Amino acid sequence: MLSKRIIPCLDVRDGKTTKGIRFKENVDIGDPVDMARHYYETGADEIVFYDITASHEKRNIMIDVVRRVAETIFIPFSVGGGIRSVEDMRAVLLAGAEKVSVNSAAVRDPSVISKGAAAFGSQCIVLGMDVLHVGEKPGILSGYEIVIDGGRTPMGMDALQWAREGERLGAGEICLNAIDADGTREGYELTLTAMISENVGIPVIASGGAGEPGHLADVLTRGKADAALIASMVHYGTYTIPEIKDYLDRQGIKVRRTW
Repeated sequence: MLSKRIIPCLDVRDGKTTKGIRFKENVDIGDPVDMARHYYETGADEIVFYDITASHEKRNIMIDVVRRVAETIFIPFSVGGGIRSVEDMRAVLLAGAEKVSVNSAAVRDPSVISKGAAAFGSQCIVLGMDVLHVGEKPGILSGYEIVIDGGRTPMGMDALQWAREGERLGAGEICLNAIDADGTREGYELTLTAMISENVGIPVIASGGAGEPGHLADVLTRGKADAALIASMVHYGTYTIPEIKDYLDRQGIKVRRTW
């Protein structure tokens, strides 16, 4: 049985880590380089970095910040936001990231997934999915819709169909963010996470809603996720990564121990 991964997420805006609720009302909370170093030193399995306004502002990702984070940590590092081409992917990987996450650009041009997988291998390509519960309607039989541009643009696309298509095109992993749960600290969206996890053969990272260690236990078991993204619960010092891993270990959930 593979260990479940605990992955702090750094949403970055204007060079600062920020946090909001359901993609709104963001507040700056710290320096991403310092925060990445702290999470690496306290047992994070990976770090995820999102330049959250790059796609909406139609600009390139902040490569200088990516490079500074990569120089500071020695665990897998995934970067997303504003990545629209193989050239963008190459720049991020050369700056020190191990993986690139494509989201809005992949919806607009799905071939970016297959081109990236061909150039760098599927293990480097993460399909980021921002998903909103809308109920079943024409074209959205799962009841969950894909939204892009940082939660600003609903696409009329079924989330389950898009996850399957992303896997077919060569994505090696899915990072599944439930907009309804994002930043609420009330728990992950278990129905959505289990549905996607059960219908693809690649790892699924659950994102959105973590507020206490029990929420991670739920999504890693009932939600069948392979990894859990965390933000508010560690950014504000409510819990530490060792505390979270200790709890999961006591629940019989296999995690990587580094202390």
